[in-house]
Amino acid sequence: MTDPLADTETDAGPLTVDELTTAQRRLVYEVSGHPAVPAVLFADHPSGVTVGREGSRLQVRLTDAQLVARKLPLAFVPRGGGAMLHLPGQVTCYPILPLGEFGVSPGEYARALVKIAADVIAKYDVPVEADDQAVTVRVRGRRIAHIGAAVRNSVSLFGLVLNVSPDLELFRDVDVDGDPTPMTSLQRESILRVHPSAVRQRLMTAVCDRFALRRAIVPTRRPLSILYTTRYAFAHRR
Repeated sequence: MTDPLADTETDAGPLTVDELTTAQRRLVYEVSGHPAVPAVLFADHPSGVTVGREGSRLQVRLTDAQLVARKLPLAFVPRGGGAMLHLPGQVTCYPILPLGEFGVSPGEYARALVKIAADVIAKYDVPVEADDQAVTVRVRGRRIAHIGAAVRNSVSLFGLVLNVSPDLELFRDVDVDGDPTPMTSLQRESILRVHPSAVRQRLMTAVCDRFALRRAIVPTRRPLSILYTTRYAFAHRR
């Protein structure tokens, strides 16, 4: 399988939101034509605020001038969920999976992402609270992960963002998914040593285990890391 992102992967720094969205759509095109080879995308998401279909500008309490001053561009994106603040210290995981081939509905997929995030967080001895109906993952009442997925041509895109060690002060100005309580992070809540690369590895394993995927090719180049996979069993609904 050819690398659909060969001309977008550079060492020049994080992609813009538009470039990241375009990269996902190109992967969706590839996976829709080769459903036996799904992909899992890990990205250095550019700093900024994105707002999904269930969100609004009102969830971002910073003025346009304040957003510019803090170098936090605002973008409206075609995913579920509301507002999300993207910062260094997060792990962003966007599975590109042929849900129709898996026999998984969009709702079941979103609930699976909740379970995946909760399982990884629990490994850090943190009292995680997962609500797959509300599609939320919390620790001591505060959100720790954002889940905002989309489906295009029966293939998933976007996915989840997990707070590992971002600057939490900035979350006081963004109501993530409309929640006025600021988000928390693994670093704040766990007494264990937390490193983004280890969290990322655990997320990768959790996604592969949940959807019965075998790792195949792993091009690891900043700002994107693409895990091409193959199915070794039919994924069961959970």
